[in-house]
Amino acid sequence: MILLVVDTQRGSINESLYAYETVKENIKKLIAEARANSIEVIYVQHDDGPGTDLEKGKDNYEIFDEFAPADGEKHFEKDVNSAFHAMTGLTEYLRSKHEKDIIVVGVSTDYCLDATVKSGFEQGFHIIIPAYANSTYDNPYFDGETAYKYYNEYMWPVRYAQAVSVEEAIEMMNRGDGVSGPFGHAE
Repeated sequence: MILLVVDTQRGSINESLYAYETVKENIKKLIAEARANSIEVIYVQHDDGPGTDLEKGKDNYEIFDEFAPADGEKHFEKDVNSAFHAMTGLTEYLRSKHEKDIIVVGVSTDYCLDATVKSGFEQGFHIIIPAYANSTYDNPYFDGETAYKYYNEYMWPVRYAQAVSVEEAIEMMNRGDGVSGPFGHAE
């Protein structure tokens, strides 16, 4: 089991996110629990390219201070939506470690998280989504709350991921067994 922290960069974590305080605290709690249980925490950072808010090398590109990686924790970079895209090397890394159970947290629910969840599922990983450990912003089509609920309560559960409470995710980490869900990926 690993904890995958997606795009929690200074330029993407702010009070405009739906349920900001709850999501922030839940992600911090899950990172702390993973570390306490010797579960690898892996970070993914998004580079939107020169002149953007998430330009590599700029302050906003760096991981949000409250989620900062500990020494030696891995990070992967991407300039596409999915953390599992071939360009990142993440899939190969996880396969080399025989990891199957992936707890996914981060932003933005309706962009990079959705692509990551679906791509991870397609790669054969058992994706676990803790409630209120991902978020997004309002957009021209729906507000952040609607987007969050659509993906977390309708789109991902059963189809692509196992949706659990933060407490259930912590229990899974404490057990360290990774056995979960209807997907048959854990052995």
